[in-house]
Amino acid sequence: MSFQINNPSFSNSINIEYPESGVSYCVSFWKMNYFRRMQTNGKVKLVATDLDGTFLKNDQTISQKNLESLHLMGENGITRVAATGRNLQKTREVISSNIPFDYIVFSSGAGVFDWRTGELLYSQNIPAETVNGLSEYLIRNQWSFHLFKPVPENHYCWYFRSKNVTPEFEQYFKFHNSFAEPFPDCTAVNSEACQFLVIMPNDIAIFEQLKENICRTFPDLKIVRTSSPLHTPYIWMEIFHEDVSKGNGVKFICEKEQINPACTMGIGNDYNDLELLEFTRFSYLVENSPEELKRRFSVTKSNEENAFSVSVSIHL
Repeated sequence: MSFQINNPSFSNSINIEYPESGVSYCVSFWKMNYFRRMQTNGKVKLVATDLDGTFLKNDQTISQKNLESLHLMGENGITRVAATGRNLQKTREVISSNIPFDYIVFSSGAGVFDWRTGELLYSQNIPAETVNGLSEYLIRNQWSFHLFKPVPENHYCWYFRSKNVTPEFEQYFKFHNSFAEPFPDCTAVNSEACQFLVIMPNDIAIFEQLKENICRTFPDLKIVRTSSPLHTPYIWMEIFHEDVSKGNGVKFICEKEQINPACTMGIGNDYNDLELLEFTRFSYLVENSPEELKRRFSVTKSNEENAFSVSVSIHL
């Protein structure tokens, strides 16, 4: 496959274009130098992909080309990782047991699951003291939220409905009410938890203000902005333990499999994929990603155009 290198502005990165596949790959100089120092032959040994909006089509099915690429990767000894914001139960709704992934990084990195053996390898929950403190803060300030129970049972949740509840909160509750129970009247669950979910209007100033207030009081937490999977004008604020990220989940797998991070590829489509794409050496965003993210990583085809297969083919 031929490629062209372009750096017309003499910036701190270069664009490597693959005309045959339509992929434009952006590589920063610091990243190139870092991986050069790691003395690797550059062969990709692990590929991590987001699911919704990336590996999956819009109807949540898997294209034949993407499936064929998974099998080909296995034949070439490449570790295959799905890194998703879905919990383990919701992952199983779209990825059947015969789909040849090796590992699942689920709930944005709160858990790592061996897809071959069915073993939970890693989990990171929010401590009970922090759960109680943040719950009290959100209730006092009339923020509606869902609070998900500890991994791996984090498809179950508590919910608090404030006076300022959004229509999207009600829609989410409608989909998940069989797994939800009201938040206790005592405003404390006295339990670890996987994450908080706060749904708010699409106003970045409101998001940033709440994020700043929470981080100031609870420095052991990480706040992730996520686009609504319901494709509505709302921002989802997901709140995790500070060590949770898709990138850290993939790092855990690299250490377990003794894979050099310089031999990794990642592909995603949203804000919760940023730390994954910052960790992997070769990092791609699909065409259907938010425009503001496309300036940071290489852009490939859309999820409806076999983005996963197209990107993987460059490295096989």
